[in-house]
This record gives sequence, structure tokens and C-alpha cells, in this order.
Amino acid sequence: MARQFTVDEANRTLPLVRRIVEDIVAQYRRWQDRVRELEILNVGRSPTNPVPRAEELELEIQTLATEIDGFERELNTLGIRLSDHGEGLVDFPAVVDGREVFLCWRVGEPSVQYWHDRAAGFAGRRPLPPHSGAAVP
Repeated sequence: MARQFTVDEANRTLPLVRRIVEDIVAQYRRWQDRVRELEILNVGRSPTNPVPRAEELELEIQTLATEIDGFERELNTLGIRLSDHGEGLVDFPAVVDGREVFLCWRVGEPSVQYWHDRAAGFAGRRPLPPHSGAAVP
């Protein structure tokens, strides 16, 4: 069974998780920008009309993807799942009343304040009760 977090445990990991996820979001935006730029350059690119900048972009895109994968592996090692690269959304596996759920956090939020059923995803996020230290309704 994978690691399960309480709300308190998830919040204790946030200083590290926040740094990793902020790096993911920043690198992902750079990756998206480079991909868009490459797509534009590729419109006029052919074997007889090479575009040197395109080759640079391809290398940079690969490098950024490798860095993002490394950050995501760090989260996985902690037992945390990255749900959205662009939004910086992560899920902490938890078990409540014998049911598997995710505690949910997004870049910019001060603490873990939401949860959702595993099948519901972000759209099913619900606030944790105000007194919540470890339990989800």
C-alpha cells in the first residue's frame, strides 16, 4: 500500500513540496513557450531549409522535459502525485473511514485545505472542515 497522509503530515511536507512544485510550474511554462516557438519555426523548416534556432529549441525542450520529470520523481518519492503541471496541483493519498481519497493542494494556497474522492479529481474538491487535523468527512 502506498503512503497515506494525514492533513497534518501533508502540511508538514509543504515547504519542500512548494519549492518542488514552483520549480515544476516555472519549467513547464518555459517548456510550453519553447514548444510553441518550435512549432512556429517548423512551419518553414525542411531538409533544404534548416532553421538553426529550431535545433537549439529541440535541445532546450528535451532538457526542460528531463528537469520536469526529475522534479516529478521527487514528488513521487515523497508519495505525492502531481495532477497538473501548469497549475501546480498535487494530491496526497489519504484514507478516511476506510475509503481512499486525496488531500489536495495547489501552488499559492497557504496549506492543504481541500480533499476529493480519487475518481472526482480537481472538479470534486471540497473544503476540509475547519477543525480538521487529520480527518476528512
